[in-house]
Amino acid sequence: MPKSRVRKKKVYTPPTESRPSAMARARKRRPSSRWVPITALTLIAVGIAWLVTYYMSQGSYPVAAWSYWNLAAGFGLLVVSLGVLTQWR
Repeated sequence: MPKSRVRKKKVYTPPTESRPSAMARARKRRPSSRWVPITALTLIAVGIAWLVTYYMSQGSYPVAAWSYWNLAAGFGLLVVSLGVLTQWR
C-alpha cells in the first residue's frame, strides 16, 4: 500500500491588530447617562406598586374598568424597565 503524503501545517501568526474597528467602537462607548438607572428603578417601583395596589384592592384600583388588564399594565412597566436597563453601561 502506498504511503500517504505528509502535509505541512502552516505556522500560526497572530494578526497585528485584532479587529481595529471593534476596538475603536469599544473606546467610544461612554458610561450611560444618569437618567437610565433612575428611569429603570422608577419603572420597577411603579410596576410593583401597580400590581400590589391591584391585588390589595381586589381589582377596584388603579383602574377598575380595566379589570385583568391591570396585570398587563403592571407587568408591562416591569418589562419596559428591563428594556431601559439594557442601555445601562
